[in-house]
Amino acid sequence: MDATSARSAQQGATAGRAVWSRDFALFFTARAVARLGDTMLPVALAAGLLQHGYGAGAVGLAMAATAAAFAGLVVFGGVLADRFSTRRLMIGADLVRLGTQALAAALFFSGHVVLWQICAIGFVNGVAGAVFQPGVASTVPRLSCDVQGANGAIRVAESAAQLAGPAVAGLLVGFAAPGGVFAAHATTYALSALCLLLLRLPPPAQGSRAVSGRGSRAFRADLVQGWREFRARRWLWSVIAVWCVYMIAVWGPTVPLVAAEVVQEHGARAYGLVNSALGAGTVVGGLLALRLRPRRMLRAGAIALVGFAAFPASVGAGLDVPVMAAGAAVAGAGMSFWGVMWATSVQTQVPPDVLNRIHAYDVAGSLAMMPVGQALAGPAASALGADHVLLVAGATSFAVCAALLLIPAVRGLVRVDTATAPTAGTATGTATGTPGHARTAAAAEPSRTRER
Repeated sequence: MDATSARSAQQGATAGRAVWSRDFALFFTARAVARLGDTMLPVALAAGLLQHGYGAGAVGLAMAATAAAFAGLVVFGGVLADRFSTRRLMIGADLVRLGTQALAAALFFSGHVVLWQICAIGFVNGVAGAVFQPGVASTVPRLSCDVQGANGAIRVAESAAQLAGPAVAGLLVGFAAPGGVFAAHATTYALSALCLLLLRLPPPAQGSRAVSGRGSRAFRADLVQGWREFRARRWLWSVIAVWCVYMIAVWGPTVPLVAAEVVQEHGARAYGLVNSALGAGTVVGGLLALRLRPRRMLRAGAIALVGFAAFPASVGAGLDVPVMAAGAAVAGAGMSFWGVMWATSVQTQVPPDVLNRIHAYDVAGSLAMMPVGQALAGPAASALGADHVLLVAGATSFAVCAALLLIPAVRGLVRVDTATAPTAGTATGTATGTPGHARTAAAAEPSRTRER
C-alpha cells in the first residue's frame, strides 16, 4: 500500500470513528423512530377516514393541512431555531405532536371522527414540524465531526423506516383498528422526545446565537438577514431554483401517476413491489454516501441524480414490472445520494449563526412547487396521457441534472472538510479554506459546558 492509499485508509477509519458517539446514537434513534411513525400516518388517515365514511378527497385535505402549515411556517421556525435552544424547540415540537396524535387516537377509538377536527390536528402537527425541522441542520454538525457520514447514516435509517412503516401500519390497522396506528405514532414522538431529552449537545460556536434583539422588529430583521444570506450564496439559490422546476415537472407528477399507472396495469401488489424497490434503492444510496467522498459534492450528487429518470421513464414506457422495479431502485439510490451530498454541503458551507434560517429557506423552497406539480399531474395526464407525461418527466430529469452541472457555482463547489469551519469565502460558492484550517467548536473546546 502506497503512502496516499494509507493516508486515505487512515482518514476513512478516522471518519468512521467520528460519526458514532452516545449523543449521535440518540439523535440517530430519534430521527429513525420519528420517520417510522411519519410513514405510518398516511395508512392510518386513509384507513380511518374511509372507514368513517369519508372519501379520498378528505384524506387529501387532512394531509394538505399538515403540508400547508409546515411549508408556510418553516421559515419562521428557522428564525426561532437561530434565536433559541434547538434541542428544547425540538423536544417541545415532539411533545406537541405526542399530544395531538394521542387525541387523534382517542377520536378514532371512540368512533367520533369529524373531518375538521382531524384537519385541525394535522395543521397543529404541521406547525410543530415547522418548529422542529430547522434545528436538524445545525444539530448534525454539532454532534459529529464527519458530517457526511452522519447524514449518510441518518438517510439509511430513515429509508429503512420508510420501508417498514407502511407494513407496520397495515398490521396495526388489521389488529388494532386505525386508532392503534395513531397511538403508535404518538409513541414514536414520545420516544423521539426522550432521546432528545437525554442528548447532550456541545455548545454552539461563539456568535452562532447572535440575534438582533427582541420583539417583532428584531424577528423581522433576523428573517431578512436569513434571506440575504440565502441570496448571497449563488450555489444555494441556484439549486433551489432548479429544484422548483424539478418538483413541478418531475417529482410532482411522478408520484401520483406512477401509482395510478402501475395499479391499473399490474395491480396493487405490483405497485407495492415497485415502491419497495424505490425504498431499497434509497438505502443503497445512503450506504454509498457513507463510502464515497467526492471533492465536488454537488457535481457528484447531480450525476447520481440522473438515475432518477429511470423511474418515470420505465413506467411511462410500459415496461415489465421487474424492469420498473429496477428503475425505481436506481432512482432511489440516485435521489438518496444527492440528498446526502446536498445536506452535507449546506451544513458545512454555511456559517452556524445563520444555518437554521438557511435550512428553513432551503426546505420551504424545495417543497413549495411540489403541490403545484401534483395538482397539474391530473390535467396533464388527461390532455397528453399519463404515459407521455411520465416520459416527459424522465426527459426533464435529465435536463434538470444537466442544468445543475452547467451552473459554475454548483459544479465547482469544493467540499469543506468536516473538521473545518466555513469561512466568509463560501458566500460566493467556493471554499477558500483548506482541510484543517479551523476546527469546529465541539472539537476545539471539548471541556466547555454542554447544553442540557
